[in-house]
Amino acid sequence: MTDTKEIIIKLKEIKKEKNLSNADIVEMTNNYLSLTTVQRVFAKDSENTSFRYDDTIRPLVKALLGDIDTIEATDDMDTKAMKTLLKLKIQRIEELEKQISDLRLLMAEEKEKGHAKHEKERQQYERHINLLEDQISIKDKRMEEMKNRFDRKDEQYTELVNRLLNCHCCEKGK
Repeated sequence: MTDTKEIIIKLKEIKKEKNLSNADIVEMTNNYLSLTTVQRVFAKDSENTSFRYDDTIRPLVKALLGDIDTIEATDDMDTKAMKTLLKLKIQRIEELEKQISDLRLLMAEEKEKGHAKHEKERQQYERHINLLEDQISIKDKRMEEMKNRFDRKDEQYTELVNRLLNCHCCEKGK
């Protein structure tokens, strides 16, 4: 009796025993479930349909079986077994919800760590790029200085050649 199919079968039996209408059951759930939902659950062959436990089956069980946390002396063996199994199912759902919550928290922490890591790497790359740009700037300045020196030397050589050619000793053929 652990799966939803068997629970739906038991709920149908209880509905029939208590001679309840679908509208009565909607009222018993304090209108938490719609009439359409209740009709779908109690329809023929609905045991083979998939229903969400927390949203559909659990409110019906609570309405038709009463407080599932307390087993009454008047409950038959099937009802006692179902209440026990439902309590276990609810506990398992709560455990799974806690695990989901813990995993979401862990995932958020890992995401934050990833963002921090990427930001640190980005800053390192940015510093490296700035360093390279500074080095390029220094090399550009050096190249400009070397070009200027070369131009000055070229001018000096030209001046020396002109002096040599214009030398008064060269003019007299000496």
